Amino acid sequence: MKIQKILTQYLVTSLLLVSGALFAQAPDQTTPPDVLIKMVVTDVMTTVKSDPDIQKGNIPKIVDLVEKKIVPYTDMRRTTEMAMGPNWKKATPEQQAQLTSEFKNLLIRTYSGALSQLRDQTVQFKALRAAPDDKEVVVKTVVLGRGDPVPLDYRLEKTAGGWKVYDMNIMGVWLVEAYRNQFSNQISQNGIEGLVKFLQDRNKQLATAKPAN
Repeated sequence: MKIQKILTQYLVTSLLLVSGALFAQAPDQTTPPDVLIKMVVTDVMTTVKSDPDIQKGNIPKIVDLVEKKIVPYTDMRRTTEMAMGPNWKKATPEQQAQLTSEFKNLLIRTYSGALSQLRDQTVQFKALRAAPDDKEVVVKTVVLGRGDPVPLDYRLEKTAGGWKVYDMNIMGVWLVEAYRNQFSNQISQNGIEGLVKFLQDRNKQLATAKPAN
């Protein structure tokens, strides 16, 4: 599937590029969204390119990296809610928590292999077009490498804890939209619990899969 192929190549890379990290001077609640993106991109790309284990596709190490650097600067609950659409309100609080956790794990494990492909890529940052009082913004970047430039747009919301990433546009495809139909189909066939089980089973399969390297 074309959309799946595009996401496989670039999703985890983009998730890591916009996720939080332990900096000498870490971003805080007042850090503007475009500055946040630039700080993390620089830090994470340097880390990934200098880590031979990640480049060899060491899944446990990649997962650990993602957990430490993505979670603090993303809103996976909102991402999951948007992917669920109207079905989100049909889920119990427990199911919502399960879906958020399993969806996060799915994104991490499905696309973790993309990290091992980071070599000589660089990132071009576009000027942020937003008003000072905006609560939601889109930060635009372009990944430059051997092939064609890859546009990566990040949708962020302003929260009490600072700016959080909750959706991404990869070459014209929004992450949330790419999963919405799949989630809807699972729910229509097997209900909310069926979707939870589908995600759990998929994560188990990915956890035991061997790296492609």
